[in-house]
Amino acid sequence: MAVIETRGLTKRFGDVLAVDELDLTVRAGEVYGFLGPNGAGKTTTIGLLLGLVRPTAGSARVFGAEVGTEVRSVRGRIGVLPAHAELYDRLTARKHLQFVIQVKDADDDPAALLERVGLEDAIDRSAGEFSTGMAQRLKLAMALVDEPDLLILDEPTTGLDPNGARQMRELIRRENDRGATVFFSSHIMGQVEAICDRVGVLDGGRLVAEDTVAGIRASATGGPELSVTVDDPDGAADRVRATEGVASVAVDGETLRIALTTVEDKGRAMNAVAESGVGIRDFDLREETLEDAFADLTDAGPDESPEATVSDEEVSAR
Repeated sequence: MAVIETRGLTKRFGDVLAVDELDLTVRAGEVYGFLGPNGAGKTTTIGLLLGLVRPTAGSARVFGAEVGTEVRSVRGRIGVLPAHAELYDRLTARKHLQFVIQVKDADDDPAALLERVGLEDAIDRSAGEFSTGMAQRLKLAMALVDEPDLLILDEPTTGLDPNGARQMRELIRRENDRGATVFFSSHIMGQVEAICDRVGVLDGGRLVAEDTVAGIRASATGGPELSVTVDDPDGAADRVRATEGVASVAVDGETLRIALTTVEDKGRAMNAVAESGVGIRDFDLREETLEDAFADLTDAGPDESPEATVSDEEVSAR
């Protein structure tokens, strides 16, 4: 079942094409990573999905409801953590949650929500006293009001240190384990790689790739490379070149740079080096990474497309 489905979704801001004929499908129960450089159109797309930004062309459906005409009927099933939302410094965590609970006409317990995100001891502290990580967790708690079936998280780990980012990933996994579908936007490859089932790569407003994390990673043009430092690299190079699964061999000083077709070909390549009779002093395997694929698929610099911003008030009120 498709929880999110867009067809030809397009948004222009004047002469700038921010989202370009986007065809996107997010299936129930998955964590979908929406990856792209800053300015690629990720936040604009989220604004379109929530009905906060009007499309220039195309359509979007959430839980089968047409965004713009029918989406109000499923609004209560959606929780949102906006990228640019600001908390009210003078309000406590409890007050923030009570506001969202009231707006959504829900009956959640603020203390229970804060316990889910590890902030139960800060329930009556003002948000102005919160660290960046605490603020992000409070925003997530606000998104969890009324137990949403779909979580739309726009750059949820931005500004977090590695420990805070890990905690946020664990919270997201926990919500996914309870059955929530997660649409997770980020420009940080490591965050997407660590948590997502499938990835869509957006560049210049256009979806340039969509696959599993492993599939996106495998699209990197560099491929896996085995580096073997030996006593006599020239003496081993020809034998290794003739080995199945070896795409090419280059001699770099005392090191053989062996480009492999797949990671599984490493064993055959190492056996070929050993059988050539040279002494092996060291070796290292570099696998293709999501970062490699990201660099191949996107432009070197950030797109200058304007991004729509979505505030807590807009999300709550619509």
